Amino acid sequence: MINLDSETPAADRFRIGDCTITLSSREVVVEGARLPRRLTPKALGVLRVLMRVPGAVVTREELFAEVWPDTLPTNDVLTQAITQLRKVFSRDDEAGTAYIETIAKSGYRLLQPVTALVEPVADADPAPNENERHALAAESAVASPVPRPRSHWRRTRRHVFLAIGLAMAVALLVLTALLLQRPAQEHGGSGVLEDGSRVVGSPQRPYRLITATAGFETYPTVSPDGSQVAYEADDAVGGGSAIKVQTSGNAPARLLADTPSGHSDRFPNWSPNGRDIAFARFGPDASCEVLIASATGGAIRHVTRCDGTELLSFDWTPNGRGLVFGSLSGRHAHRGIRVLDIASGAWASIDYPMADDSFDYAPRFSPDSRWIVFVRNPQIGDLWRMPAGGGVPEQLTNDSAEIRGWAWRGDSRHIVFGRRVDSEARLYELDTQTRTLRDVGLDDAQSPALSRSNNMLAFVHRKAQFGLFRVPVKDGRPGTPERLFPSNGRDGQPMLAPDGRQLVFTSDRSGNYGLWWADLSRPESLRPVDGLRPETRQSADWSPDSTRLLVSGRDAQARPVIYEVSPRDEQIVALPVPVAQPLQALYAGDNDHVLVVERDEDERMRLLLFDRRAAPWKLLGHVDGVSQARLDAANQRVLFTRLAAGGLWSADLQLTPASIQQVSEDRPSRWRYRAWAVARGGSLDYLSSRADCSTVFARINDPSEGAGYCLDAHRLSAGNGFSAQPDGSALYLALAVADGADIGVMTLPEPTRPVFSLAPNQLFWKGK
Repeated sequence: MINLDSETPAADRFRIGDCTITLSSREVVVEGARLPRRLTPKALGVLRVLMRVPGAVVTREELFAEVWPDTLPTNDVLTQAITQLRKVFSRDDEAGTAYIETIAKSGYRLLQPVTALVEPVADADPAPNENERHALAAESAVASPVPRPRSHWRRTRRHVFLAIGLAMAVALLVLTALLLQRPAQEHGGSGVLEDGSRVVGSPQRPYRLITATAGFETYPTVSPDGSQVAYEADDAVGGGSAIKVQTSGNAPARLLADTPSGHSDRFPNWSPNGRDIAFARFGPDASCEVLIASATGGAIRHVTRCDGTELLSFDWTPNGRGLVFGSLSGRHAHRGIRVLDIASGAWASIDYPMADDSFDYAPRFSPDSRWIVFVRNPQIGDLWRMPAGGGVPEQLTNDSAEIRGWAWRGDSRHIVFGRRVDSEARLYELDTQTRTLRDVGLDDAQSPALSRSNNMLAFVHRKAQFGLFRVPVKDGRPGTPERLFPSNGRDGQPMLAPDGRQLVFTSDRSGNYGLWWADLSRPESLRPVDGLRPETRQSADWSPDSTRLLVSGRDAQARPVIYEVSPRDEQIVALPVPVAQPLQALYAGDNDHVLVVERDEDERMRLLLFDRRAAPWKLLGHVDGVSQARLDAANQRVLFTRLAAGGLWSADLQLTPASIQQVSEDRPSRWRYRAWAVARGGSLDYLSSRADCSTVFARINDPSEGAGYCLDAHRLSAGNGFSAQPDGSALYLALAVADGADIGVMTLPEPTRPVFSLAPNQLFWKGK
């Protein structure tokens, strides 16, 4: 047996059969071949493993572990390496199988003997004798020149050379800094040969999908070493969900634990030591408990009770002895972040200030245990950070965005998070020191999870396509959905005008995300409204006379703006709304009064009533803690949802504090705070989902309906806005025409950090 790891440096060349291999140059010389052949680094790595045990079988798993450590390779990469080895060893009339044999369902073995070729060392020159030494000394003395006085040039030459050397050193440092700040190299090949002469195939994606089913796999978590991924998967039999674990060797996924009938296992979280996975189990009657299971299977431990409502969040403490929880709702409601000691069951609250209407979600300790980062109000949220022991939180982002999961890098400085932007969700990397963002470059990606040791990234890849539908409603029951304006794009937020004829919606059907308008009586009138970029978070609002729209959007600097749009004549005006961040605007019964939902400089959400005939606009009233508002013209009231809780509230058109009352206790839910609409007749329509039906239609103000009606058993509805026919006889909504979610994995490149910052006549050091 040849042990390459123990060979001396002289053993760089080996004889395998009729071939000679040079490891340092990766060259193979085959007898009878005119030129040497060269191996790729991975093919050479496979050969080195096979050379250690010639004649013995080496399994695929061993080869993956040796040649592709800390990655999630596919079988194809190993097959390609074996194919190249056989091609290099073969003569023109052979296939190379005489050197490497495939052992079915096991691995490979090297059939030829291996011999190390040690190069002979040349004899050193003999030492000179005494006479030779005297002769050499004499020759040296004769050849030595007599020193002469230095000229002025010789005295100054040293300083000149020193200055040139310093200049070259500075230039070298600047060049190094510029190279370090270059964008990260794209993953995968370009799909074209290096010489540009031939197309190989489509460019490789930087990630690969480890699931490929027709259902939904969500909420991934990665083992500390990056070798395994656990995730939530649809249970096709029971109708709920279960936790599955997928290894890196493309082996079939296995169940973490058996899920009882009628229950759903969700939100897996891998422990810091890699031994356990914590998860939540939801059952009938809104029951919920947090459990811990061994990552390899086995007994399940009960940790604590929770509530079967939405927005449950928890993660491990860095020492693995506790779980940190975000705010809880329902029967076990608690405001703020707490830590649960698993052994004793004792709770400890984190001491920090928070507003009454704030909901802190998804807290996670940094790997160095110094910080806790969390999402405040994930429906319209941002990332916040505070010391691990408590203190005053500081805001890391200022987007009022829909955050779709986040994770720490192992350096405790960078965060990767998902957020909705335009018609998709994307991943971004945040440097918590400089507050700068970098697009990770993944389309349709959310819910990131990172390993602690090697930046192995897992994420949810959901590429849903939503189309517009009209759904007739008779006697409170929805009929069969009818498709409107079919396309291959993503359509959403259909808002019908009070005249019942005009419809606006958002779409990327033209390749760019924008606002579209159509007269339903003339389908050929469909066209985009150019000149603005609408916000996916809030839908447009029609004026009472159906001539104008209030549209929330972003300007060229990504600042929130309210536009007033006349779609028929394509006039667009940015309104001078006197607030810090206007998030939604709607007409308050006429064109002169406007309701605005804003987030102020203290990060509070408020509903404001303005008279816009004055300059600046005159504030007439306000309600705190509002996340979404609608006008109920039939009952002369304003309806709104709150950040602090699920349900629906109402106030009169003047927003008088004494008029505020609760209309519904549980609908809409916190997360579906935009999935409701008001018909002119006063009916309050609501869209939700349940285990046996993807889209459920209900009327909030009709207690006789109970759980509502199944509008579509298989297609989910978009949760960012829909509208109703003025008389309540139809709905206009977006339904998924193609949907599903898989788990993707990739190694996340190291973030580039600027070493220097160049300014006029200055060079600032910004050490790593």
